[in-house]
Amino acid sequence: MKKKILIASFDMEVGGVERSLISMLENFNYDNYQVDLMLYRHQGDFMNLIPEQVNLLPEIPQYATFRKSINEVIKEKRYAIGTARLLSKLSVDFYNKKKKIAEPGYYQMQLMWKYALPFLPRLTGEYDAAISYLWPHDFVAEKVTATQKIAWIHTDFSTIETDIHMDIKIWDKCNNIVAVSDACKIAFINKYPVLNSKVEVIENITSPLFIKKMANENIANPMKNDKRFKIITVARLSHAKGIDNAVKALNKLKDKGLKDIAWYVVGYGGDEAMIKSLIKENHLEDSFILLGKQTNPYPFIKEADIYVQPSRYEGKAVTVTEAMILSKPILITNYSTARSQVNDNVDGVICELSIDGIATGIERLIESKGLREKLKNNLTQKEFSNRDELNKLYSLINKNIDRKVKQLEIV
Repeated sequence: MKKKILIASFDMEVGGVERSLISMLENFNYDNYQVDLMLYRHQGDFMNLIPEQVNLLPEIPQYATFRKSINEVIKEKRYAIGTARLLSKLSVDFYNKKKKIAEPGYYQMQLMWKYALPFLPRLTGEYDAAISYLWPHDFVAEKVTATQKIAWIHTDFSTIETDIHMDIKIWDKCNNIVAVSDACKIAFINKYPVLNSKVEVIENITSPLFIKKMANENIANPMKNDKRFKIITVARLSHAKGIDNAVKALNKLKDKGLKDIAWYVVGYGGDEAMIKSLIKENHLEDSFILLGKQTNPYPFIKEADIYVQPSRYEGKAVTVTEAMILSKPILITNYSTARSQVNDNVDGVICELSIDGIATGIERLIESKGLREKLKNNLTQKEFSNRDELNKLYSLINKNIDRKVKQLEIV
């Protein structure tokens, strides 16, 4: 008999976490597992990539509110949830006046779930395992009936501001916590040492054949006819991804006389207006080019000379691995988990996490064709297919279910 699995996430908008979820679903063992997918809102360009074997549960209106503005929620007459959302915003605004937070959105989201939880319905049905694929994990922890509960972490928790006590209360209701890299696990345990015994590592599933096939798709691409040295970044336009630092780094390179460079960015996000203003302020309209949301970023990566990830922090960047699969020389900043993804000067280069560091790293790669060729050659010989990582998940699911059965037999 198939084991019944629930996987919960927010939506299928274009992003690294969503791409990793699609890769996992594409490689899942549907002979042994029945998979229900709970998306809080049925929206996003990746909706049509959900495999047909997956049972997409109907959208529940109360959960869909988390991807809507407070005004939209109030207009829908969901006053209790709207009040909870407003209270979380006001609480964070007040807290932020006393203690400045670089990215208050995480804490606000945490409070939003806490205040809204009493007004959210339980999910009907029972599962052998319920997986919460994106933080916060309140839905799976509080509103799902399952023999075991597994929570995924995709980011470096040492770099984000959250209420630790509130977090642990939710994490405690999960049997296991899955980190996407060893470094991500270490950073998490340093913040939550009491949860050490629950944390396992399962890397994001990658499909090199799919990525290489998609890279050859014929789409409108301004990079094709651009004869300049081309840099590509695929990232959300947010504080975490450091696109503002990328703009300033390109300006430094131009000031040093390296003018024949174009930096393309695939992505969208809340910092778009600020980044556009920064581009204009530095007179980089012709050389720092925002390509916006793209369902298929791989043809853009393929056309680039190098891939740069200017992030302030990461768990394990899906886009960096994808650029490696396409044998692009990689430059990433030295965020705390960087060395779990790149072997410096072997399959990529790690630079200082600063504007000067990014500029110096790019200059080095531009000037050293030999280094670029070395990185490319090493990447072509590297094995990226890792669907066997899913065996770790199956083992985790089966181990916990077997343990539960034994406990029932004893009783």
